[in-house]
Amino acid sequence: MLKNKIIFSQFLVSSLIYFLITGPFFSDLIVSISSLFFLYYNFKYQKFKKYLNNNILKFFYIFCIYCILVSVFVSSNKILSLESSLFYFRIGIFASVIWYLIDIEKNILKYFYFFLVICFSVLVIDGYFQYYNGLNIFGDPLLKNRVSSLFGDELILGSYLSRLFPLLFALFLINEKKKIEIYFVGLLFILTDVLIYISGERTSFFYLNLSTLFIILLIKKYQIFRLITFFCAFVIITLFTLSNHNLKNRMITNTINSIGLTNDATNKYIFTKKHDSHIRTAFNMFLDKPILGHGPKMFRVKCSDPKYAVGISPCSTHPHNFYVQLLAETGIIGFSFLFSAFCYVLYCAYRQLKSIVLKKKRYLTDYQVCLLASILITVWPFSPNGNFFNNWLAIVYSLPIGFYLQSIFSKKNKKL
Repeated sequence: MLKNKIIFSQFLVSSLIYFLITGPFFSDLIVSISSLFFLYYNFKYQKFKKYLNNNILKFFYIFCIYCILVSVFVSSNKILSLESSLFYFRIGIFASVIWYLIDIEKNILKYFYFFLVICFSVLVIDGYFQYYNGLNIFGDPLLKNRVSSLFGDELILGSYLSRLFPLLFALFLINEKKKIEIYFVGLLFILTDVLIYISGERTSFFYLNLSTLFIILLIKKYQIFRLITFFCAFVIITLFTLSNHNLKNRMITNTINSIGLTNDATNKYIFTKKHDSHIRTAFNMFLDKPILGHGPKMFRVKCSDPKYAVGISPCSTHPHNFYVQLLAETGIIGFSFLFSAFCYVLYCAYRQLKSIVLKKKRYLTDYQVCLLASILITVWPFSPNGNFFNNWLAIVYSLPIGFYLQSIFSKKNKKL
């Protein structure tokens, strides 16, 4: 009976990969329910302390408590602010759930790998179908001449693929493979790389390049495999760019113009004019309350204040950069938590690179390098991104953390 419950739990949590495509509701429901059950069994049986009591998660929970305190004591709209901060801790608990499920039964690694391969394959087929036919298999049209596939009116296809790609690669490395599977996954990698590009999501394409470079430099096995697949994708991307005027404008011309890199540009911008406006407005909010900030979710409230507003479009639901958002909403203290995570990734990369150069035993396994690549694109400071407290994004970036925690803290699984 217990074994059946465990298998069901593993299958349910693994299915999150699919439910992320349907939107935030069901995926958040899975995270919340699994986290609640995990807490309940922990308090009832006192068997799961190691999954909640470690320095990395303690650090995260301190951040969550801090955000709640800022919402209660600093925010001008406490209810609105608490919507973001009150239950944010569930993301850390869910990472512990994944860690625990891997520890008790390795089949969950196969389940996650299976769901990722299936979901990536379906999105690739549907995405290219929509690109060439103007409609996807369910009749959804291109949105602003951009491929959205099964995400409908949400232009997050590239975000989903680029953020989960390193996790797919990590699981590919540790699962047993037949020759035909290697060829299939290689083709899937190429088609995914190209699809991220033709989705028109410039930040997602940057994340793909960043994680790929990180992985190629730091892994040992399948390094050439990834290099070849990425080179093939680059050749195809070049052909797409030369043959599609709209795509070329979106990914190259508009990017150069929006940043202000043309010879006749009088102003330089942070990412784009709109992004520049959001970021400068948020920074003014930070300067006003540099230590504690204004409270989570407060950018959307304060951005219209003439005291902070700058540029052509100062207001949005968030300033489109995690670090600037945390500076504005949680101050230098909240910012320091995310920046510490970035420093941790850089430190691990340095240790790995050093071990490669000195030809010593590698600090990280290839599996761990891929998981760190997933974390890197979340904590990378120099790119536009979504709302730090967004449920969908939070779930996506919590996934590799659970796998990574299990790989570094569970002694019996050092081979991962």
